[in-house]
Amino acid sequence: MVRWRGNLLAGVALSLLAACGSLAENMRTPRQDEYNDDSRRSRVRGRLGGEDGILLFGTDRSSQRGTADQGSGIGVNAYLWRATLDTLSFMPLASADPFGGVVITDWYSPPSTNGERFRATAYILGRQLRSDGVRVVVFRQEMRNGAWVDVEVAASTGSELEDKVLARARELRSQNASN
Repeated sequence: MVRWRGNLLAGVALSLLAACGSLAENMRTPRQDEYNDDSRRSRVRGRLGGEDGILLFGTDRSSQRGTADQGSGIGVNAYLWRATLDTLSFMPLASADPFGGVVITDWYSPPSTNGERFRATAYILGRQLRSDGVRVVVFRQEMRNGAWVDVEVAASTGSELEDKVLARARELRSQNASN
């Protein structure tokens, strides 16, 4: 019985070892001229990014012309993006994702109030300049007994910031149209 197992293990090991030797036949080293072959590059590009292929990083924008309304180079409306950054510029910026359309500020304490701080997160919801294209959420904390405690924010605070972003975006668009 022990002898049979030993033979079986030896047979499996030899089979695996023999299979590794056959891999060398399938491996090849590309020739130097293949690196400079434009037709090969276009075939690869066609498989990865063409109509019949997959896209690795988002959409294929090679045939599209970007305008400011479409937000060329970023994934959201360029006017809303710039207006959001301008409107929230009084707060320190923690994170900004122009492709996802998210701006996150760090905590900000107004100089006039002690023991209170605010933080905002803005979401740009599309590629068009629309009244519902931006959403701002504001967080507020107060210092109580040496610790920061979350406090409810008036619902109008986020709406007021959204209105300011939209007004600034319209201003930027009109400035761009006149140039």
